[in-house]
Amino acid sequence: MGTIAFVGGHVVPIQGDPFDGAVLATDGVITALGPDVEVPTDAERVDATGRWVLPGFIDAHTHLGVHEEAEGWAGQDTNEMTDPVTANVRALDAINPHDMGFDDALSGGVTAVNVNPGSGNPIGGLTVAIRTHGRTVDEMVLRSPSGLKSALGENPKRVYGEAHKTPSTRLGTAAVIRGAFVDAQNYADAHAHAEPGKAAPPRDLKLEALGKVLRREIPWRQHSHRSDDIATAMRIADEFGYDLVIDHGTEAHLIADLLAAKNIPVLIGPLFTSRSKVELRNRSLANPGRLAEAGVQISIITDHPVVPIGFLVHQASLAVREGLDPVTALRSITINPAHVMGVAERVGSLQPGKDADIVLWTGDPLDVMQRAVAVYLRGREVYSYDEVSRTGTVLPR
Repeated sequence: MGTIAFVGGHVVPIQGDPFDGAVLATDGVITALGPDVEVPTDAERVDATGRWVLPGFIDAHTHLGVHEEAEGWAGQDTNEMTDPVTANVRALDAINPHDMGFDDALSGGVTAVNVNPGSGNPIGGLTVAIRTHGRTVDEMVLRSPSGLKSALGENPKRVYGEAHKTPSTRLGTAAVIRGAFVDAQNYADAHAHAEPGKAAPPRDLKLEALGKVLRREIPWRQHSHRSDDIATAMRIADEFGYDLVIDHGTEAHLIADLLAAKNIPVLIGPLFTSRSKVELRNRSLANPGRLAEAGVQISIITDHPVVPIGFLVHQASLAVREGLDPVTALRSITINPAHVMGVAERVGSLQPGKDADIVLWTGDPLDVMQRAVAVYLRGREVYSYDEVSRTGTVLPR
């Protein structure tokens, strides 16, 4: 690929102070950046004069590609609601990289997402971290699996309660989750202590997936809105000893001190929604700021297609209006979600050694009047916006 140099722009590296200068990348990896970087004579130069240069944005909770837009029933593969425990299913196997949402992601400067199964089951399946441009999902993968999705509260209670099956209550949902972890522990013990000369128990994909959580290889991604459900999530995590991430966290601010004390990150959102159910009664654009002020690491999420993926930064902008610090706001859609997804060594900030996933903006992206005009993945341009014709173009996958 050679060397590409983004020169003359206002660079916001996220980890480190902003500066006016250049960013260099060779073969898709950032090699240098700063106000006085020497640009090799043979480098491809991208004139970023008058532009803001940032890492690509990251949304750590989406259903991009598994809940396709404008496809109706045919493109709906979010929930395998035939069993309360589907730890064995993978979002990876249902992602259509040609879903329209991927183009919208690029137009909004979003270069990486975590794709989750839905929240119909107490245990919904394995998540995957991917880039937002590619011909096949396999070439888009950043980390697989990147977590295991679970749900507390209204959704599993409604799905199985209406079918007159377990779980039909919150206590039933917690029991299903706890029982699955006990089964996984017993499975691991049986393999660890198999008698010499005797066959180990046959493979079980559900229990293998749960074992990854118990061994802290991947986090437990806990859908929970109400503060009592969040407390239940923390209680079960303490019982079984895994890494917990709170997804949604609508009422997380009510117990923010408890979350901060345990260093449990909260993926807050979606924020552009009506209060369509009881669990969302306390939804507020001020909640991200309240959580951050209490010392909780936050990431802002769209839950796409609940909120269109291209509006990720606008949620951050309005959270700033309601009290969130602007620096934290940018971290909440870059390096913080990268950490949650386990890919912070590659993306989430502009640093030497990281992938050159770079976006040029007309100005401060927290200003809703600014837009992404060029998106690069690993140093290759994948999206451009023509300010004259006011049209965006996604380059061939």
